Amino acid sequence: MNMGGPSTTDEVGGFLSRLFADADLIPLGRLQGYLGPLIARRRTPKIQKQYAEIGGGSPIRKWSEYQSSEMCKILDEISPETAPHKPYVAFRYADPLTEEMYKQLIKDGFGAGKGGRAVAFTQYPQYSCSTTGSSLNELWKWRNRLEGKRATGEVDPEGAIKWSVIDRWPVHSGLVEAFARNIEDTLATYPEERRDKVVLLFSAHSLPMSVVNRGDPYPAEVGATVHAVMHRIGMSHPYRLVWQSQVGPQPWLGAQTADTVESLIKKGQTDMILIPIAFTSDHIETLYELDKEIIGEAGHEGIKRVESLNGNPIFIQALADIAKYHLGSGKACSPQMTLRCPGCVSERCLEQKKFFIGQEKHL
Repeated sequence: MNMGGPSTTDEVGGFLSRLFADADLIPLGRLQGYLGPLIARRRTPKIQKQYAEIGGGSPIRKWSEYQSSEMCKILDEISPETAPHKPYVAFRYADPLTEEMYKQLIKDGFGAGKGGRAVAFTQYPQYSCSTTGSSLNELWKWRNRLEGKRATGEVDPEGAIKWSVIDRWPVHSGLVEAFARNIEDTLATYPEERRDKVVLLFSAHSLPMSVVNRGDPYPAEVGATVHAVMHRIGMSHPYRLVWQSQVGPQPWLGAQTADTVESLIKKGQTDMILIPIAFTSDHIETLYELDKEIIGEAGHEGIKRVESLNGNPIFIQALADIAKYHLGSGKACSPQMTLRCPGCVSERCLEQKKFFIGQEKHL
């Protein structure tokens, strides 16, 4: 499961429409139904140009399909008792959408009276109600419509797919190692006399402060990843966690990545490495926002970005290890997922959590 992205510029409008309609990700209040489509229409031409500049579309589908396929090959070998494993990609805002994925599952002989086991594996390593939570809300919605009460009149019909969730993995050793190796490789490209003074900027997608203040765990979990990576490389360099991709006039979590880079340059610091710490592959936030808007416009050869995880074999092995552990655990989700945010008032979130927690009795 992931956010997804338009594979072509023609898909940008639909992608933005779904994105701005999602109150879990971008809360616009009572006017969401009016403001969402309006913002999407206004932003489409600009965003189409940005995708054109990175090759005509997002590579996130290519990388998601590759990562999941390679992970399942490894999983077949290291977990033969649960083999064979078949990967499906479910995006929240772009093809293949969660609805399409679920219909394909049924078409392939899972559920709808035939049973079967499925794992919802989030590709957001750090949990947020606005990302993983939104994807799980969407999955729960389509489960109800295609297999549950809306489809059969029963909440838990016989022969429905048995679901469990890998809902977060911010400090998994394989994830940490993949990031650390990429940082070390990039540090090695600096002249030795400059290398020790390079600043590391860990950049993650920001959140509206309204989401943060209701108790969303994302900032803490991103911070945990950063600390684990820095511990792995021996706390060898000065570093900061910064936040990117703010949209709209609302207060968002900062400091912003672009502002931080600009501030450091003004202070004479022109050697820095950007690490997209909350993304598992390249997409517009790395290829355009970081590479073109921030690094490109800064104009300093000492400002660099680590390679994204993409086809990194250490990362893909980590995915397989995480899945193997989960399949053998007998657990439907992590204990942390059972706890709602202190300020959450969403009934949909509550019911979704109840559903996935309740799946444990079937595993």
